[in-house]
Amino acid sequence: MGAAPSLRDPRRRPHPPPEADPAPRGGTSFHFVDASPAEALEVARGLADGRDVRVGGGPSTVRDFVAAGLVDRMHVVVVPVLLGRGVCLWEGLEGLEERYDVETVVSPASGVSHLTFVTKH
Repeated sequence: MGAAPSLRDPRRRPHPPPEADPAPRGGTSFHFVDASPAEALEVARGLADGRDVRVGGGPSTVRDFVAAGLVDRMHVVVVPVLLGRGVCLWEGLEGLEERYDVETVVSPASGVSHLTFVTKH
């Protein structure tokens, strides 16, 4: 299967940044839309022509798509930072362990954690 089309932070970018080029790079196209998560996913599925769709973005975008029940598989990389910095990804997403199987791999040298969430069926 080829690379999946991606949407990058669709609700925070109603217009592409001036330097944005939607032309495919290595099989991946970037499309900027001003829409709800469900609407953005519908656009992406139409563009994907049956292939997988990947949604990229920051914690707010991920949280919105997960809260809407639109994420089947999610890979999250957690990098240690000072407490009190950053945006909380998990806020308002209580009970994820009931909806997803979670696998965690930690890199001892860096402390970086890779969490993979897969929808329970």
